[in-house]
Amino acid sequence: MDKIVKLFKGTIIHSVELEKVEILTNSLVGIGKEGIIVYLKSAFEDLNQLEDQVKKLSVEHEIPNECIVDMGNKFLIPGFIDTHAHAPQYHNAGTGTDLPLLKWLEKYTFPVESKFKDLKFAENVYSKVVNRMLKNGTTTCCYYATIHVEASELLANIAGERGQRAFIGKVCMDRHSPDHYIETTEDSLNDTKEFVERILSKGNPLIQPIITPRFAPSCTNLLMEGLGKLANEKKTLIQSHLSENKDEIEWVKSLYPGIESYTHVYKHFDLLNERTIMAHCVHLSEEELHLISEQQTSISHCPISNFTLSSGNLDVRKVLKKNIKLGLGTDLSGGYHPSILQVMRDSIKCSNSHFFIDGEHKPLTFEEAFYLATVGGSRVVNMEDRIGNFQVGKDFDAQIIDPFAPNTPIDVFENDTIKDIFQKFIYLGDDRNLSSLYIKGKKINF
Repeated sequence: MDKIVKLFKGTIIHSVELEKVEILTNSLVGIGKEGIIVYLKSAFEDLNQLEDQVKKLSVEHEIPNECIVDMGNKFLIPGFIDTHAHAPQYHNAGTGTDLPLLKWLEKYTFPVESKFKDLKFAENVYSKVVNRMLKNGTTTCCYYATIHVEASELLANIAGERGQRAFIGKVCMDRHSPDHYIETTEDSLNDTKEFVERILSKGNPLIQPIITPRFAPSCTNLLMEGLGKLANEKKTLIQSHLSENKDEIEWVKSLYPGIESYTHVYKHFDLLNERTIMAHCVHLSEEELHLISEQQTSISHCPISNFTLSSGNLDVRKVLKKNIKLGLGTDLSGGYHPSILQVMRDSIKCSNSHFFIDGEHKPLTFEEAFYLATVGGSRVVNMEDRIGNFQVGKDFDAQIIDPFAPNTPIDVFENDTIKDIFQKFIYLGDDRNLSSLYIKGKKINF
């Protein structure tokens, strides 16, 4: 076992399977100098046995007292993973909720994104969105930026300086976009390649580029082909939108009459593979779901946005039955709330809505929603061997939650079990319950 440099003792809660949340009381987790979990032991018979082990480890590993964290009546959970968020749209969060997707893009989204050529404006918004995500326990985020290289790099720098784990995408769009916010095909490809190389050259393993065609209608065939080649060359993740809105689907059919489906459009351009994250996927056919499963592509479920923009309600159970990788996304600012906790709640409501129509439908449980917010997200970003829970060998991305913090929505009563308190946090908790945050073993100020 590698040397332990920091030791946490108390209650640890994480997912190991979709339907199984482990609640480990009287437990210890040890972190090595590289921020990796090197020790995990639970279910000590009593506190005396736990304290004996703490003393033994502190001597063997020369752990100073200040590096032994007694969580008391708090508990440890993995950091949340947001698999779909538009960083520049945070400027509009909580506004512009009166229109469906395509009209919403024209009236609210494209105008604000075009402002990010101004780096002062960009810095103000990006600093605030990264801070807000961290305050809400999001340790890993897949961000869309804008078409601007310098501003996109600025977002990467800010996330890197704050210590967040992030995938940053320079958005690509060379058609069907307003004159004030559009690229040429050549500029889009050249700028994206330059952006990818700039991010990789920084050598920060927490910050990675992600190829980001906005969606099929806004990208020409030449651009899609070029982005597919670049993603394969650099072995980056890919992110885009798919089957969010019925008008969008009909638009794609008119643009690609010779291609079987919206999903097949991405496959045609080599943009649908095991490194791809497709947001929404609300209205996929059985054939499209089969294709996504076959290609080992991931889906980011964004229920807040889907409800707010009246796009539809994804049948999560159908997706899970196909063994498709599935995580959760805030989808700022179509999704008005920056917290994955709120996304979890809406994912449960979204699943419940299917039960109204089909009594055989099995609604999503809070345990399953927690899995999607953590382990599910780790699978979506192809990092299930590195993050998502507290198995030995993974990076220590973690939140210490205080359900007893003052002035929060949670009230704990005498007969509440630890599982009851955890469930109350899922349904009632917010950023005021976040006591401490760690990313790869480093404590993050928020």
